[in-house]
Amino acid sequence: MSALTASPKSAAGGSSALRRAGPTALVATALVFGVLSVGYAWVVSRHLRNDARETSRLLGHVFAGLNDPREGATADALLALAAEVRRLGIPIAVTDTSGRITALDNAPFGPHASDAEQRRWIAGLDRIHDPLIQPGVGMIHYGALPAARAFTGLAALQAVMFICLVLLAVWALRERVSAARDRLWVAMARESAHQLGTPLMSLTGWIDYLRENPDTPGGELVTHLEADAERLERVAKRFERIGRPARSEPVGLGTAAERIVAYFRPRLPTLANSVILTLASSGAGPVVRGDPVLIEWALEVIVKNAVDALSGRGGRIEVEVEATSGVGRISVRDDGPGVAMHLQGQLFEPGVSSKTGGWGIGLALARRIVEQQHDGRISFHSGEQGKGSVFVLEFPLSAS
Repeated sequence: MSALTASPKSAAGGSSALRRAGPTALVATALVFGVLSVGYAWVVSRHLRNDARETSRLLGHVFAGLNDPREGATADALLALAAEVRRLGIPIAVTDTSGRITALDNAPFGPHASDAEQRRWIAGLDRIHDPLIQPGVGMIHYGALPAARAFTGLAALQAVMFICLVLLAVWALRERVSAARDRLWVAMARESAHQLGTPLMSLTGWIDYLRENPDTPGGELVTHLEADAERLERVAKRFERIGRPARSEPVGLGTAAERIVAYFRPRLPTLANSVILTLASSGAGPVVRGDPVLIEWALEVIVKNAVDALSGRGGRIEVEVEATSGVGRISVRDDGPGVAMHLQGQLFEPGVSSKTGGWGIGLALARRIVEQQHDGRISFHSGEQGKGSVFVLEFPLSAS
């Protein structure tokens, strides 16, 4: 490899180093220009205070000269005024009524400048300020005070500082988005493992059962094994649907709830800390339009959360399906410990979880499925007397 060709590893390291050094450089630049801006503003402010003091003194001198009866006092006052204009650096030119240039002061050129150059300069003054018409004299053309140019420099310093702060804010936002994206990928990986865990553990359990009971007829386990295989297939379909438009077909909420309950019921603890799962449904309906795979996913997240809430303590989970006020409703109640008050308002936000080690992706996915992909509504409230939890999933009823 040529000595001038960097390896991918070194290039990546250099890029990473630049990303780490970039924010520090931006902060340092913003601080430097901020300090310069403050110092520059203080200098300009002091200059303006001095100008105000000198101008006020000059005004007093002119008034005193105009009211002084002594010969030559008025002329002295006017000369002092002209000297002050020159000292302040105000660019000024006077033209008579015929347009001839009669006086120039604080011009950027010497006394031998051409008439065309002088008139170009005067035209520039007129672009800054409209000339003053003085009867009997002609027109007075004047430009900006040097202090105004100082303010332009101050504005430039502040603009650079503002740009640095904007770049820093953009970098911070990109880093935050990148961190959120990384966390989401990890959460999705955890959710995948979580989804696959139940059927895999169930299959492992049936395998252990067969090893301990080799004479068991295969027909006794076929139903359970088929359910686990179907579950694995449905999990694969769920993640295949992520990022794609939801399907729109008739879905019986009673059928979906029965499928979820039928899968979980034989896999719940029945001896120590037993969990009882019941279903109250009038049949296959009510019927809504949507994606059956995604609707079952959302319901399964809620039921699985209830099962986890009762883990190690036992209890009861009630799933109820009904139709009311133009919506199909599935309610999931449990008599577990409930959800802490400080988490209830943000329970469906990504990254929020009431479980130790939870990644807070399940309820966020359920909310996205119900509300964004099916125009429904998902809500939570505490059970009776503040005990347990109640999750409610609502879907618009199908018109046909």
